[in-house]
Parts: sequence; C-alpha cells; structure tokens
Amino acid sequence: MSTLVDEVVTKSETASVKYTAKDFQTDQDVRWCPGCGDYSILAQVQRIIPDFNFPREKTVFVSGIGCSSRFPYYMETYGVHGIHGRATTIASGLKMTRPELQVWVVTGDGDGLSIGGNHLIHLIRRNLDINILLFNNQIYGLTKGQYSPTSEFGKVTKSTPQGSIDNPFNPVTLALGSSGTFVARTMDRDPKHMQTVIKRGVQHRGTSFIEIYQNCNVFNDGAFFHFTEKESKDENSVILEHGKPLIFGKAKDKGVRLDGFTPKVVSLTDGKYSANDLLIHNENDSTLAFILGNMSYNPELPRPFGIFLDTAEHCYEDEMQKQIDLAIQKKGKGNLEKLLNGGDTWFIN
Repeated sequence: MSTLVDEVVTKSETASVKYTAKDFQTDQDVRWCPGCGDYSILAQVQRIIPDFNFPREKTVFVSGIGCSSRFPYYMETYGVHGIHGRATTIASGLKMTRPELQVWVVTGDGDGLSIGGNHLIHLIRRNLDINILLFNNQIYGLTKGQYSPTSEFGKVTKSTPQGSIDNPFNPVTLALGSSGTFVARTMDRDPKHMQTVIKRGVQHRGTSFIEIYQNCNVFNDGAFFHFTEKESKDENSVILEHGKPLIFGKAKDKGVRLDGFTPKVVSLTDGKYSANDLLIHNENDSTLAFILGNMSYNPELPRPFGIFLDTAEHCYEDEMQKQIDLAIQKKGKGNLEKLLNGGDTWFIN
C-alpha cells in the first residue's frame, strides 16, 4: 500500500483509467506456506477486480485473525487487519458510514464461524452491500492444527486427540438460514470457476457470501481432494448452472432428480431417466437453495459448487440513509455541541 496514496489522485481522476492485476499487487512478501490454497484465491481476486474498474482508493479489504486474514496486506487498496472474528463488524460500520466504498470481508472458517459467527449472521441478514470470502480449510491453520467449526465429526487434531464430537457447520446453509441474498461455493483448484463466482458476487447488490474450499497442505492436506482433483471431482461434485439440469460424472452419465423434496442420484444410461427428468437449477428459488445446500454432507450425493441463491432485497445502508434524510428534512441538520449543552447541567465541587 506504500505507493497507493501517491497514485490515487492521478489514476482515479482519469476517466479512461484501466487497471490491471499488477495494479493490485503490493510490495509485501506473500507469507503463506508454499502450496497453500490462499495463493490461488489471491491471484483470482487480483485478476478479476480490475474488470470492475472501481477506484482502488475506494476499495477496502477487511480481515480478522487467521491465515486468510493476511489478505489486506497483499491487495494494493485500503485495508483493515482487525481482531479475531470482528471483520464483519468493522466492515458493517465502514459501509454504513461510507456507502460509496466497495467493501470486502476476507475470513476463515475459524475466524468467521467461531468467535465471529454471531457477527457474520447479522451482517448477512442485514444485507449490506459487502462481499464476503470465507476460506474453508476445515482446520485452524495459523494456530497449528486445532479442529474448527467446519471440521468433520471424529476429526483427530491436537485439540481433539480422541476425535471431534462436534457436528460441523455447513457454511452454505448457515448463510441461507441467515436470509442471505447471494450464497455460493467454489474451490481454490478451479481458478476459472472461482473467477466467475466472485465476479457474480461483486455484481450482486447486497451481501454476497462465497465459501471457498481452500487446501491447508500443512495441517489438513487433501480435505477436499475428493471434490477438487481431476481424477475424482467429476464423480463427486456437480456444478450448478442456472436453468440447467444437475448432471455429473466423467461421462456425464448421472444426474440428480427430486423425489418429493429429497434429491436422489439416477443413472442416465439405463433408459429409465433422461435429462428431462432431472432437477433444473434455479438461482432465484430459496427453497431449492436449501435442498441443494443440504446435499453437502450426504455421501450418497455429489457436492454442489456454484451459485445456490441470487435474489434481490433492499440494502441496510440504503434504508438507513432514507431515515437520516427524513430526519434532516423534518428537524434540520443536527448540532452536536447544542445537543451536549442543551439540557440541564450540574456543577459538582
């Protein structure tokens, strides 16, 4: 961020300015473990963010504590490295007071869903126009490998030597249950898919919540390889595309259909079912989004990736500004000094 202040006046005031990925790279050494999935996420954000041509001096990345929370240091924008779990509260206050800013929250499954869980659900339900990237590696990486709120039942770690007895959070259904208006999932090992999903999140007016499967190759290596590696992902994951049937498998020979409200895998090669019998994805259907979200931990079903829900609702900061404007219209602009000195006062010797 060292050169940002010197550059913003000339660049932001030039109407024809066109940023490149390099414009968003800082002079800081990127300090993640070699092979960490965070590198891929950083690279994709730096690649897609110039497409919006939004001034860097009006872009802010806010983080809490964790490996993911180094992110603001590596983006040549303004940034806040906050305290554990409080990125969402800082971002909320920033967006309410400076609604013209493009605000991002970068958090992890520990930072965002444990100590920061309550703040996260209230940011989502208020629907401030903020982009949330939640890096999920199912482990506490920065503090050296304790189980996290998304770790699977029975997970053996330094803090659970006999196996975790917690049921894990499902970030997608948690966001949907918090009245999320844009909820999606992508993965560190599919750069093109990640770029597409994050672009859609930025374009969404309101809170965009994107869970990103991110491999921690030191403390939880391979947690998602079933769904991300070339050899296995086609058989174990399904890509959600609006208006298209849920088809998966290396040979595209399997699909998902609804039996009532229950998704079931069917074969497309035995002559019993065709693509016309399958579940058709609808990004605007919140009931369907919950059904798809609940597929995540069913071993008999493929894991969905893509946009679960994209709906339009009013934004908190817009409604707040309407109330402020109405109050000024009725009572005029406030005067803080007059307010402080306007009542009875007492002097105590």
